[in-house]
Amino acid sequence: MELKELYRADEHRYDGADRLFARCGRSGVLLPKVSLGFWHNFGSVDSYERSRAITHYAFDHGITHFDLANNYGPVYGSAEETMGRLMDDSFRPYRDELFISTKAGYDMWPGPYGDHGSRKYLMASLDQSLRRMHLDYVDLFYSHRFDPESPVEETLQALVDIVRAGKALYVGISNWPLEPLKFATEYLRQRDVPLLIYQGRLNRINREPIDEGILSFCHEQGIGFMAFSPLAQGLLTNRYLDGIPADSRMAKGKFLTADRLTPDMMDYLRQLKAEADAEGRTIAANALRWVLQQQGVTSVLVGASSVEQLKTNLACVE
Repeated sequence: MELKELYRADEHRYDGADRLFARCGRSGVLLPKVSLGFWHNFGSVDSYERSRAITHYAFDHGITHFDLANNYGPVYGSAEETMGRLMDDSFRPYRDELFISTKAGYDMWPGPYGDHGSRKYLMASLDQSLRRMHLDYVDLFYSHRFDPESPVEETLQALVDIVRAGKALYVGISNWPLEPLKFATEYLRQRDVPLLIYQGRLNRINREPIDEGILSFCHEQGIGFMAFSPLAQGLLTNRYLDGIPADSRMAKGKFLTADRLTPDMMDYLRQLKAEADAEGRTIAANALRWVLQQQGVTSVLVGASSVEQLKTNLACVE
């Protein structure tokens, strides 16, 4: 059996912590301004050694927050399995320095109990997630989406009971509309399990949390905000300035489709490129900086398919 080199985290990983971290709402939690998401690139179809290199680089540079969900992969569950291997191979000695989140709310297994917002689904899913990640608890557990068919009180009480059972330290919600968010905020606060953070899509193209009042509500209520897709699935980078590369996400057409690359969008990307060039940065770094500059935003959630890509994205906090 091949022996892996023992991982020792960089002793300077917290140098410049005031620049790297931000307070999450009015909580006691500090989160890195750039967090690492496991949605893509960490599944069973991906190289484990590359995943290990990316997470080592992230932690060595102050990224303490790893964000997962039950069905991240592909295949479903395999990103959490990768996290479990990483805990065993590298991060067990640093568990108390890490802030690990997972979620449930989208489809995970067949039948009526493997989707949406029932108490049975949320609790069973988290138990499965803990087994896959080789953890006793997660730092943060999210309801991944609003379920209008399940009683909202049932979903929220499951989150309360998960914290009281010691399986999560904090709870969050993701992709909920404003009115249910307001109800959840009060419900959880009354039960002494305050909502730590809201996760929503926010970037220079998709500004719904601003337009719908979600970001301002979170800021007023002392709730953190985690911005996912801050680079619009890679659209807000240099990647598509000269067309659609054959190995790109847009070429695969699953989450980012070619019809997004309209003449107006190309003009906008060229404008962003000119701005970034004038400031000595990349389109991506400027796009991440823009999100972080919005009042109430705690952190931007980035994916990475290579160490170099993550290094480029971290320039947004330089």
